[in-house]
Amino acid sequence: MARNTFKQDEQLDEPFNVKHLLRASGYIKRYARPMLIALGLSGLGGAFGYLAPMIIQRALDVAIPAGDTDHLFTLVGILVFVYGLSVIFNRIRSGLMVKASQNIIYDIRKDIFSHLQKLPFQYYDDRPHGKILIRVVNYVNSVSDMLSNGLINIVLECFNLLFIIIFMFIVDVQLALVVMCGVPVLAVFMFWIKNKQRKAWQAVSNKSSNLNAYLQENITGARITQIFAREEENAKTFAGLSQDCRRTWMTAVRYTNLVWPGIDTISVFVRASIYLFGILLFGTGQKSLGTVVAISSYASFFWQPIMNLGNIFNNFINNVAYLERIFETIDEPIGIEDKEGAEDIGEVIGKVEFDHVTFSYDGEEDVLHDVSFTVEPGQSIALVGPTGAGKSTIVNLLSRFYDVQKGTIRIDGKDISEVTLGSLRSHMGIMMQDPVIFSGTVEDNIRYGKLDATSPQVREAGKTVCADAFIRRMPEGYRTVVKEHGSSLSQGQKQLICFARTVLSDPSILILDEATSSIDVQTERALQQGLNSMVEGRTSFIIAHRLSTIRNCDRILYIDNGGIAESGSHDELMAKKGYYYKLYTAQG
Repeated sequence: MARNTFKQDEQLDEPFNVKHLLRASGYIKRYARPMLIALGLSGLGGAFGYLAPMIIQRALDVAIPAGDTDHLFTLVGILVFVYGLSVIFNRIRSGLMVKASQNIIYDIRKDIFSHLQKLPFQYYDDRPHGKILIRVVNYVNSVSDMLSNGLINIVLECFNLLFIIIFMFIVDVQLALVVMCGVPVLAVFMFWIKNKQRKAWQAVSNKSSNLNAYLQENITGARITQIFAREEENAKTFAGLSQDCRRTWMTAVRYTNLVWPGIDTISVFVRASIYLFGILLFGTGQKSLGTVVAISSYASFFWQPIMNLGNIFNNFINNVAYLERIFETIDEPIGIEDKEGAEDIGEVIGKVEFDHVTFSYDGEEDVLHDVSFTVEPGQSIALVGPTGAGKSTIVNLLSRFYDVQKGTIRIDGKDISEVTLGSLRSHMGIMMQDPVIFSGTVEDNIRYGKLDATSPQVREAGKTVCADAFIRRMPEGYRTVVKEHGSSLSQGQKQLICFARTVLSDPSILILDEATSSIDVQTERALQQGLNSMVEGRTSFIIAHRLSTIRNCDRILYIDNGGIAESGSHDELMAKKGYYYKLYTAQG
């Protein structure tokens, strides 16, 4: 695991592209009503809040100089009332937006996860799983806030800015123009800082993605790390990736921390100018104290919406790139899917035909070339041959994990490319070489093969594959909770549980790809008895390097050089003294 493998950054530094927002509007429309209500409440809350400086102005210029306490208390009451309404409206608005945001997160995650379930094996082989996870978790979290609060806040802050400008000019035109003189200076500063800030935070996201991918792979491969004593080397790699994260984070924070001091500096100069002009004009009797104080308050309010709009724009730049990654995943071609007009395969008897099948993974070198054979219903077929010859490819094509480039595969005379995937695979029991155990109970893992199976049926499947004895010895038997990836189980135990899962599905066609590779010889002999009864009456494909386990198969196909080099029963092939004979005698 070279460090360079995890230094390939997600290309997020892209121009603002409105088409992604338009596509995302489909998620927003579902919750348009509560979002519009939230917008209205925010506007009312802001309007009430911006009345406060005008109330203070009247208190300073009218009530206090006249010594009118009743008027003063009335103004104080109005001030408390408008602040109270502002707080209540904002509180309700916050609740509505949190709910809308979480609903959007749910909808996007549901769509992306549903699509990930259908993607071909190649998609997962080509990408670090950590980089897939960061799209489902981190990116979705980021864009949901943009799609809910972000869009609302753009409109809201524009309204706030408009309200402040209107109120300022109502109070005093001359001093309002003094405030507006700071806008060009602020615009130049924000343009410079936001460009730097955007690139810095995109770099943080890139480095975090790399770190997440490396961390996920190392957690999954912790045992291999210790077996090969790679702890120190991996720690150095992780430290380097962490250093990249720390460096980019500090750069981003440095630019972020410049924003407020810069705005404060401009604000201080503007407010100082207000007081300077206000005092000069106040001395001539042209301006009142209340007017100066009110304009000063509005000046302090004035910069906040501009600052917020800058932040929102920066957030949009980053998150539109995240949206592109999310939609890129959702748009990833499924590759293997139902053709238009595909029909249910119906009941399966089990006749399998490979008719001049050619297949290549990369489109250049054929793994299988012009392969033809027929398997009658109920026959057991063993696939043997050197590693990489195409044995697993044959069963993968039969299960339609990949589509053939040339030729046809039929089950009971039906082209498997013309039937629905769900109906095809529902008739297949597939036991792969690498057993997969999910978090949950042992019973849950076995029932994964047939979700409506009863507990007695689960136990019967366990007995069939000789897993019942060791399962009953576990602390809570079939209800024992196993950890992620079955880390508390031996490799052989995991394989037996997966075997029980396959048996429980009661398939018409059984595929065993090195299914007994991690089981000891004694258990395998006991298991063979159960398998013999299970194979009876079912079409079976068995891939095994341990040739003693396939002697009783009806036919053995020796696969090599992209085709079938030999075909026959064990005795027939041994008599030929060809490829199979050499392989069998080599194993002793």
